[in-house]
Amino acid sequence: MSEQPKTPTDAAKAKLEEALAKDWKVVSAFLREHPNLIRGDADLLSVLGLWLRADNIIEFGPAALARLSADKSREKAARRHLEVTARANFAAQAQTHAAVIDLLEARNHADLARRVDETARLRFGLVAGVVGLEGPGGVPAGWKALRGGAVDELLGLTGPARMGPVLAAKTLFGDQADQIASTAMVRLALWNPAREGVLVFGSSDPVGFLPQMGTELVSFLARVVERTAERWPVL
Repeated sequence: MSEQPKTPTDAAKAKLEEALAKDWKVVSAFLREHPNLIRGDADLLSVLGLWLRADNIIEFGPAALARLSADKSREKAARRHLEVTARANFAAQAQTHAAVIDLLEARNHADLARRVDETARLRFGLVAGVVGLEGPGGVPAGWKALRGGAVDELLGLTGPARMGPVLAAKTLFGDQADQIASTAMVRLALWNPAREGVLVFGSSDPVGFLPQMGTELVSFLARVVERTAERWPVL
Protein backbone atom coordinates (compact mmCIF):
# COMPACT_ATOMS: atom_id res chain seq x y z
CA MET A 1 0.00 0.00 0.00
CA SER A 2 1.32 3.49 -0.89
CA GLU A 3 1.91 5.99 1.90
CA GLN A 4 -0.52 8.90 2.07
CA PRO A 5 1.12 12.34 1.40
CA LYS A 6 1.43 14.56 4.45
CA THR A 7 -0.81 17.63 4.63
CA PRO A 8 0.60 21.09 5.50
CA THR A 9 -0.95 20.71 8.96
CA ASP A 10 0.79 17.36 9.53
CA ALA A 11 4.11 18.79 8.35
CA ALA A 12 3.81 21.81 10.64
CA LYS A 13 2.88 19.60 13.59
CA ALA A 14 5.86 17.31 12.96
CA LYS A 15 8.20 20.31 12.72
CA LEU A 16 6.86 21.70 16.00
CA GLU A 17 7.31 18.36 17.78
CA GLU A 18 10.86 18.10 16.47
CA ALA A 19 11.67 21.61 17.70
CA LEU A 20 10.16 20.94 21.13
CA ALA A 21 12.11 17.70 21.47
CA LYS A 22 15.34 19.49 20.56
CA ASP A 23 14.66 22.41 22.90
CA TRP A 24 13.79 20.07 25.78
CA LYS A 25 17.14 18.33 25.41
CA VAL A 26 18.84 21.71 25.79
CA VAL A 27 16.67 22.68 28.77
CA SER A 28 17.13 19.29 30.42
CA ALA A 29 20.91 19.46 30.05
CA PHE A 30 20.94 22.99 31.46
CA LEU A 31 18.86 22.03 34.52
CA ARG A 32 21.11 19.07 35.22
CA GLU A 33 24.09 21.41 35.29
CA HIS A 34 22.26 23.96 37.48
CA PRO A 35 19.81 21.99 39.67
CA ASN A 36 19.55 24.72 42.31
CA LEU A 37 17.86 27.12 39.87
CA ILE A 38 14.50 25.36 40.25
CA ARG A 39 14.73 25.30 44.05
CA GLY A 40 15.36 29.04 44.04
CA ASP A 41 12.46 29.94 41.74
CA ALA A 42 9.36 30.10 43.96
CA ASP A 43 7.08 31.12 41.07
CA LEU A 44 8.16 28.15 38.98
CA LEU A 45 7.69 25.77 41.90
CA SER A 46 4.18 27.15 42.38
CA VAL A 47 3.31 26.62 38.72
CA LEU A 48 4.60 23.05 38.95
CA GLY A 49 2.53 22.44 42.07
CA LEU A 50 5.57 21.97 44.33
CA TRP A 51 6.56 23.37 47.71
CA LEU A 52 10.07 23.90 49.05
CA ARG A 53 9.90 22.71 52.66
CA ALA A 54 13.63 22.65 53.49
CA ASP A 55 16.97 23.02 51.81
CA ASN A 56 16.92 19.47 50.54
CA ILE A 57 13.17 18.69 50.45
CA ILE A 58 10.68 19.57 47.72
CA GLU A 59 7.09 18.59 48.50
CA PHE A 60 4.14 18.13 46.19
CA GLY A 61 1.71 21.05 46.46
CA PRO A 62 -2.10 21.03 46.22
CA ALA A 63 -2.18 21.19 42.41
CA ALA A 64 0.19 18.26 42.01
CA LEU A 65 -1.61 16.29 44.69
CA ALA A 66 -4.91 17.04 42.97
CA ARG A 67 -3.55 15.67 39.72
CA LEU A 68 -2.30 12.54 41.46
CA SER A 69 -5.67 12.15 43.19
CA ALA A 70 -7.49 12.53 39.87
CA ASP A 71 -5.23 9.90 38.28
CA LYS A 72 -5.87 7.56 41.18
CA SER A 73 -9.63 8.13 40.91
CA ARG A 74 -9.57 7.32 37.20
CA GLU A 75 -7.59 4.16 37.84
CA LYS A 76 -10.01 3.16 40.60
CA ALA A 77 -13.00 3.78 38.32
CA ALA A 78 -11.41 1.74 35.54
CA ARG A 79 -10.65 -1.10 37.96
CA ARG A 80 -14.22 -1.00 39.30
CA HIS A 81 -15.58 -1.14 35.73
CA LEU A 82 -13.45 -4.19 34.99
CA GLU A 83 -14.61 -5.87 38.18
CA VAL A 84 -18.28 -5.18 37.38
CA THR A 85 -17.82 -6.48 33.84
CA ALA A 86 -16.05 -9.61 35.11
CA ARG A 87 -18.85 -10.30 37.60
CA ALA A 88 -21.49 -9.81 34.89
CA ASN A 89 -19.65 -12.17 32.54
CA PHE A 90 -19.30 -14.77 35.29
CA ALA A 91 -23.02 -14.50 36.11
CA ALA A 92 -23.94 -14.85 32.42
CA GLN A 93 -21.74 -17.92 32.09
CA ALA A 94 -23.24 -19.47 35.21
CA GLN A 95 -26.78 -18.88 33.91
CA THR A 96 -25.79 -20.28 30.51
CA HIS A 97 -24.45 -23.46 32.08
CA ALA A 98 -27.65 -23.86 34.07
CA ALA A 99 -29.69 -23.22 30.91
CA VAL A 100 -27.83 -26.01 29.13
CA ILE A 101 -28.97 -28.48 31.78
CA ASP A 102 -32.56 -27.30 31.36
CA LEU A 103 -32.43 -27.68 27.57
CA LEU A 104 -30.88 -31.14 27.70
CA GLU A 105 -33.78 -32.34 29.83
CA ALA A 106 -36.31 -31.57 27.07
CA ARG A 107 -38.60 -34.51 26.25
CA ASN A 108 -39.58 -33.50 22.71
CA HIS A 109 -39.43 -30.60 20.25
CA ALA A 110 -42.33 -28.74 21.80
CA ASP A 111 -40.80 -29.08 25.25
CA LEU A 112 -37.47 -27.83 23.88
CA ALA A 113 -39.13 -24.71 22.45
CA ARG A 114 -40.86 -24.09 25.77
CA ARG A 115 -37.57 -24.43 27.65
CA VAL A 116 -35.83 -22.01 25.26
CA ASP A 117 -38.51 -19.42 26.01
CA GLU A 118 -38.33 -20.05 29.76
CA THR A 119 -34.55 -19.78 29.68
CA ALA A 120 -34.82 -16.39 27.98
CA ARG A 121 -37.39 -15.03 30.42
CA LEU A 122 -36.43 -16.57 33.75
CA ARG A 123 -32.65 -16.86 33.51
CA PHE A 124 -31.74 -13.86 31.37
CA GLY A 125 -34.61 -11.44 31.98
CA LEU A 126 -35.52 -11.22 28.29
CA VAL A 127 -38.92 -10.94 26.65
CA ALA A 128 -38.84 -14.29 24.87
CA GLY A 129 -36.79 -16.98 23.15
CA VAL A 130 -37.86 -18.52 19.85
CA VAL A 131 -36.73 -21.41 17.64
CA GLY A 132 -37.55 -20.99 13.95
CA LEU A 133 -37.30 -23.56 11.15
CA GLU A 134 -37.46 -23.13 7.39
CA GLY A 135 -39.55 -25.28 5.09
CA PRO A 136 -40.22 -27.31 3.15
CA GLY A 137 -41.38 -29.99 5.51
CA GLY A 138 -43.08 -30.11 8.85
CA VAL A 139 -42.30 -27.74 11.70
CA PRO A 140 -42.45 -29.03 15.29
CA ALA A 141 -45.13 -27.75 17.63
CA GLY A 142 -44.04 -24.59 19.40
CA TRP A 143 -41.49 -23.70 16.70
CA LYS A 144 -41.91 -20.80 14.27
CA ALA A 145 -42.42 -21.83 10.65
CA LEU A 146 -40.20 -19.84 8.27
CA ARG A 147 -40.35 -19.64 4.50
CA GLY A 148 -37.33 -20.75 2.51
CA GLY A 149 -34.50 -18.21 2.57
CA ALA A 150 -35.79 -16.42 5.68
CA VAL A 151 -32.71 -17.29 7.77
CA ASP A 152 -30.37 -15.80 5.15
CA GLU A 153 -32.49 -12.64 5.10
CA LEU A 154 -32.18 -12.34 8.87
CA LEU A 155 -28.49 -13.18 9.21
CA GLY A 156 -27.00 -12.59 5.79
CA LEU A 157 -25.87 -15.29 3.38
CA THR A 158 -22.91 -16.42 5.50
CA GLY A 159 -23.50 -14.82 8.88
CA PRO A 160 -23.54 -17.32 11.76
CA ALA A 161 -24.97 -14.82 14.25
CA ARG A 162 -26.28 -11.27 14.52
CA MET A 163 -26.80 -8.96 17.48
CA GLY A 164 -28.72 -5.69 17.71
CA PRO A 165 -32.01 -4.15 16.58
CA VAL A 166 -33.33 -6.13 13.61
CA LEU A 167 -36.86 -5.14 12.61
CA ALA A 168 -37.42 -8.25 10.50
CA ALA A 169 -36.81 -10.47 13.53
CA LYS A 170 -39.69 -8.91 15.47
CA THR A 171 -42.20 -10.89 13.41
CA LEU A 172 -40.89 -14.07 15.05
CA PHE A 173 -42.27 -12.98 18.42
CA GLY A 174 -45.94 -12.79 17.50
CA ASP A 175 -48.00 -10.87 20.05
CA GLN A 176 -44.81 -9.85 21.88
CA ALA A 177 -43.28 -8.14 18.83
CA ASP A 178 -44.02 -4.64 20.13
CA GLN A 179 -41.93 -5.35 23.24
CA ILE A 180 -38.80 -6.30 21.28
CA ALA A 181 -36.14 -3.58 20.96
CA SER A 182 -33.04 -5.70 20.25
CA THR A 183 -32.32 -9.31 19.38
CA ALA A 184 -29.63 -11.98 19.42
CA MET A 185 -29.89 -14.46 16.53
CA VAL A 186 -27.84 -17.56 15.74
CA ARG A 187 -28.11 -19.81 12.69
CA LEU A 188 -29.10 -23.46 13.23
CA ALA A 189 -28.38 -26.45 10.98
CA LEU A 190 -30.64 -29.36 11.91
CA TRP A 191 -30.89 -33.01 10.82
CA ASN A 192 -29.53 -34.66 7.69
CA PRO A 193 -30.16 -33.48 5.05
CA ALA A 194 -29.73 -30.18 6.86
CA ARG A 195 -32.57 -27.75 7.35
CA GLU A 196 -31.93 -24.10 8.11
CA GLY A 197 -33.18 -22.71 11.39
CA VAL A 198 -32.55 -19.86 13.79
CA LEU A 199 -32.44 -19.39 17.55
CA VAL A 200 -33.61 -15.90 18.53
CA PHE A 201 -33.67 -14.09 21.87
CA GLY A 202 -35.52 -10.81 22.21
CA SER A 203 -34.88 -8.01 24.70
CA SER A 204 -37.03 -5.00 25.57
CA ASP A 205 -33.85 -2.97 26.09
CA PRO A 206 -32.53 -1.21 22.93
CA VAL A 207 -28.99 -1.83 24.19
CA GLY A 208 -29.71 -5.31 25.51
CA PHE A 209 -28.01 -6.71 22.42
CA LEU A 210 -25.56 -4.62 20.38
CA PRO A 211 -23.59 -5.44 17.20
CA GLN A 212 -20.26 -5.08 19.03
CA MET A 213 -21.17 -7.69 21.64
CA GLY A 214 -19.62 -11.14 21.54
CA THR A 215 -21.78 -14.06 20.42
CA GLU A 216 -19.95 -16.90 22.19
CA LEU A 217 -22.56 -17.71 24.84
CA VAL A 218 -25.63 -17.43 22.61
CA SER A 219 -23.84 -19.50 19.92
CA PHE A 220 -23.07 -22.12 22.56
CA LEU A 221 -26.77 -22.32 23.43
CA ALA A 222 -27.57 -22.66 19.73
CA ARG A 223 -25.28 -25.67 19.44
CA VAL A 224 -27.03 -27.25 22.45
CA VAL A 225 -30.43 -26.64 20.84
CA GLU A 226 -29.20 -28.29 17.61
CA ARG A 227 -27.89 -31.40 19.35
CA THR A 228 -30.97 -31.73 21.52
CA ALA A 229 -33.44 -31.24 18.64
CA GLU A 230 -31.73 -33.95 16.59
CA ARG A 231 -32.73 -36.58 19.14
CA TRP A 232 -36.16 -36.76 17.52
CA PRO A 233 -37.32 -36.72 13.89
CA VAL A 234 -39.69 -34.04 12.61
CA LEU A 235 -43.10 -35.67 12.20
